[in-house]
Amino acid sequence: MNKSINYHTHLFMLVLMGLLISCNAPKVALKQASESVPESFVDQKISDHVNAVEIDWRTYFDDARIIALIDTALQNNQELNIVLQELIVSQNEVLEKSGEYLPLVNVGAGLGAEKPGRFTRDGAVEHSLEIEAGREFPEPLGDFQFGAVASWEIDIWRKLRNAKDAAQVRYLAANEGRNFLVSKLIAEIANSYYELMALDNLLEIINNNAAIQEEALRKVIIQKENAKANQLVVNRFEAQLLNTRNLKYNIRQQIVETENRINFLVGRYPSTIDRNTAGFMALGIDSIQAGIPVHLLQNRPDIRQAEYQLQAANLDLQVARADFYPKLDISTGLGFQAFNPGFLLKPESILFNLIGDLTAPLINKKAIRARYNRSSAMQIQAVYQYEQTVLNAYTDVLNQLTKLENYANSFATKQREVNILSESVNIANSLFRYAKADYVEVLLTQEEVLDAKMELVETKLQQLQAKVEIYRALGGGWR
Repeated sequence: MNKSINYHTHLFMLVLMGLLISCNAPKVALKQASESVPESFVDQKISDHVNAVEIDWRTYFDDARIIALIDTALQNNQELNIVLQELIVSQNEVLEKSGEYLPLVNVGAGLGAEKPGRFTRDGAVEHSLEIEAGREFPEPLGDFQFGAVASWEIDIWRKLRNAKDAAQVRYLAANEGRNFLVSKLIAEIANSYYELMALDNLLEIINNNAAIQEEALRKVIIQKENAKANQLVVNRFEAQLLNTRNLKYNIRQQIVETENRINFLVGRYPSTIDRNTAGFMALGIDSIQAGIPVHLLQNRPDIRQAEYQLQAANLDLQVARADFYPKLDISTGLGFQAFNPGFLLKPESILFNLIGDLTAPLINKKAIRARYNRSSAMQIQAVYQYEQTVLNAYTDVLNQLTKLENYANSFATKQREVNILSESVNIANSLFRYAKADYVEVLLTQEEVLDAKMELVETKLQQLQAKVEIYRALGGGWR
């Protein structure tokens, strides 16, 4: 008896020592992300006023045609709809993880029959025994059963709950990824729409300049007929006109491609885009409050996404560490079993069991340590990705703010240049008509004014696109 007690005591101590050894888990050392951000985007602090991202995009892009295109894109854009399905996948992963730390109960039933050979152990036993006095075992022997079986992994170390929380945080990150895509989609449609307006204006400028050059060519031909000009002059004026007309084909191709790009974003086949062909140069740029960088962290979906991904990586590290600890599984069953259906519901047919298993890794924990080291490296990687996202967002906003200011100054300067050159064309034509200027001066002046007008339109486009990009950079559009 004492030997039996000592044997069980030694066995218990051996198991306990194994569990203690298995609990030698590494200490979690989470790398912390730096959240230090400069207090302002420019040399002077920007006051904490209502900023651009707090304005609804319908108000910010005050054009019914742009609003209609964006509304359609938010419904039909294929990439956005793909991301929506990914959100549903993530949501179901959360439900799956939620069920893993709850008991699993299965209900089942079964039937069967068995007839062992007479000269086997089971056959001999059945032949020599009776079910009750005067009643032998039936042949074949039936087996009827039904009941419930439950299994449950006790979440002692929050491993399963942390896995569920990580899946939930990843769902939130995926949702922020969708918001970021919405911001980009709205900005891309607005930029393409303004580009389409700019191309229309370029085409109009080319047509107007071609008309001026046609008139100049007509006058040069008359001068040649009156022996006041030669064929060289006529050829130079005609070549300039042909060069200007040739510019139209490139512009028209760009218009087609821009329309098709907008239709693709909207999720429909190519068609003509309804747009405002006038008033492009008069579109104003409202004063924009960028807000302090703290607002940047609150509004940029990509930063929020990176923050959620960092939280998920932290939880993954806790899950990996829990693998070093013991695991407790409980399984139980309750049901009825009998060889005859008539006996199935009798108290004697009740069967049950209850089993508890406590297991822990003891030898060769390389796989567990490798998973932990991988999770640790991914947590550090998530920290760097978060810091990189914040830095990129801050730089993005600063670039767009300075771009908005510089293009506004550039537009005003270029406008004065266009006015001067337009006046110079009339002066050059008058001087040439009275033989006080060379025809080359007329040609150069006409080329310069055409180039300046086209550059003015491009500057205006860049100015409007900077307005769009500052709205996107500040995290607007997804609400």
